[in-house]
Amino acid sequence: MAQDKDKLENIRIDITDGFAVEKALKKFKRLCDAYGIVKEYRSRESYKKPSVKAKEKREDAEKRRKKTNSKSTRFSKKI
Repeated sequence: MAQDKDKLENIRIDITDGFAVEKALKKFKRLCDAYGIVKEYRSRESYKKPSVKAKEKREDAEKRRKKTNSKSTRFSKKI
């Protein structure tokens, strides 16, 4: 059943005689980014404990909050 899912997510690029190799590679990389293949590969490359994942998630959320708060306070002072 897992193989059926993998078959649906194959990336295929049809290249004709006049198609440049550089363009094909660029298109392939773009499709890999769109499907999230590189991100998935990097996440599976090494194991992270669930506690470490949760800690990183909290830290990222805090960083986003600080960023949005600093932007909103910066613009509200002009009023």
